[in-house]
Amino acid sequence: MLDIARIKKIISQDDDISQCSNNAAFVITAATEKFLQHLVEQSYNIVKSERKPRRNIQYRDVANAVARVENLEFLSDVVPKTQTYKQYKAKKDVAAPKVAAAANGQHTLDATMGADQPVVIEAHVTESTAMDIDATNNPAS
Repeated sequence: MLDIARIKKIISQDDDISQCSNNAAFVITAATEKFLQHLVEQSYNIVKSERKPRRNIQYRDVANAVARVENLEFLSDVVPKTQTYKQYKAKKDVAAPKVAAAANGQHTLDATMGADQPVVIEAHVTESTAMDIDATNNPAS
């Protein structure tokens, strides 16, 4: 079981919460324990489904559970799947030409290359210094 005093200390770090009752801290502790139990059970199911099951859970098992279980998808930014340096470098090399093209200023408003018709924005400043913006797909304005 998680220590309620530690949970209260974590809660007190939040500037939006001035005080926390013991009952609220207990409920938060119980909910956290249930959540962690569910996460570990789903991770253990990933381990059991492998060809050669192990007795321990590793980070990659938790990351696979987050990627595969629908109600854990909200953790995908916090627990990303691991990738090798080779995979990272290949992904970076694929993205590099797009960034280079954008650096040359040769892109449309949605940052895509080679759009069928470019989007042209016309700005008209009126006497009241309000700016009217007219976006059209017609470059002949």
